[in-house]
Amino acid sequence: MITQKDIKIADFTYSLPEERIAKFPLKERDKCKLLIFKDNKISEGVFSDVKDLLAEDSLMIVNNTKVIPARLEFFTENGARIEIFCLEPHFPADYDTNFSSKTSCQWKCLAGNLKRWKNFNLKREFPYHDKTVVLTAEKKEVSGGEIIAEFSWNLGLTFSDIIDLAGSIPIPPYLNRKAEESDSVDYQTVYSHFKGSVAAPTAGLHFTENLMKELKCDIASLTLHVGAGTFKPVKTETIGEHSMHREFFSVSQETLKKILKNIGKITAVGTTSVRTLESLYWFGVKILSGEDCLEISQWECYETKTSTTPQEAINAVLFFLQKKGLQTFKASTSIMICPGYEYKIVNNIITNFHQPESTLLLLVAAAVGQRWKDIYRYALDNNFRFLSYGDSCFLSTVKMK
Repeated sequence: MITQKDIKIADFTYSLPEERIAKFPLKERDKCKLLIFKDNKISEGVFSDVKDLLAEDSLMIVNNTKVIPARLEFFTENGARIEIFCLEPHFPADYDTNFSSKTSCQWKCLAGNLKRWKNFNLKREFPYHDKTVVLTAEKKEVSGGEIIAEFSWNLGLTFSDIIDLAGSIPIPPYLNRKAEESDSVDYQTVYSHFKGSVAAPTAGLHFTENLMKELKCDIASLTLHVGAGTFKPVKTETIGEHSMHREFFSVSQETLKKILKNIGKITAVGTTSVRTLESLYWFGVKILSGEDCLEISQWECYETKTSTTPQEAINAVLFFLQKKGLQTFKASTSIMICPGYEYKIVNNIITNFHQPESTLLLLVAAAVGQRWKDIYRYALDNNFRFLSYGDSCFLSTVKMK
């Protein structure tokens, strides 16, 4: 029997010329082009038109994560440049606790030029007011292409202060350029709040503060810290052989109650919001079956048979929090959303145009079926800009079950 695992990634490709990749955003965020796929028809407008697409009695959910300056540059005594790319906290593992550390902390990282980093610590000095910060990086473990690095520093600053002072914004590799000062603003959503992402939830980059005020729909937020795995290419022939990246998220009771109230009329801004919302359904299913596991694996949503309604699932998550005396649901997900997946929570998706043969394109195809080819062909034929700093699309054909 053919399953989702047999899907060939080569069936989800298209030709993307380099010149169609937007290297920088437009000056006015909400003036980018918007492709609208509604009632099985394709049309276009400008992004600010979303205010007319979102009904007053509906809910829009955004990811309020904030991109951290995750790239830290060091030099060895011999002058070799080593860049450490912080991926996620290792110890303390909690983001808030780690960022609040005042002497040392450990992170899971990637390291450029790792072979030049022998058994010695890296040191870097930089000014802070009239004093000097000394930042040290010690290599604790090496596993495959990743390392555990322990950072230590002086002056009683928090690690959040340290990376703000010493780090640089990790713009996507496909932009083929170095980060500029403007990226520290351009590569953040106007509603970003909680630090932790190493990539922006780029669908939200098109919103301005004024546009947010003009929206008539209700708005809620969740937090999913976007990892570098979002750029991980699918290098296997079938997606069953691809290992999906894990991402951490948190959703408040307030947002869960808004979701429950608006089942059937929910718009998710970005694939990260989609992944979180759909994962919430499966956590509800697990809770109702007696499981107390706070992780969704890559394929379990396809392997689990259930007749649980979205309302029952979200109610289960709310009951779980109330029983535990918690205000926020915190968990992680490696969910793979691909053709054949039946959306449970999300009705509409606001998203950018994604890379060929990517898991994000599979997520879109799960929503619109084979019409993804027509959508992307229209965008290519009508001068839409692609990827993180590119244009946007509104997909309103997600079928609920």
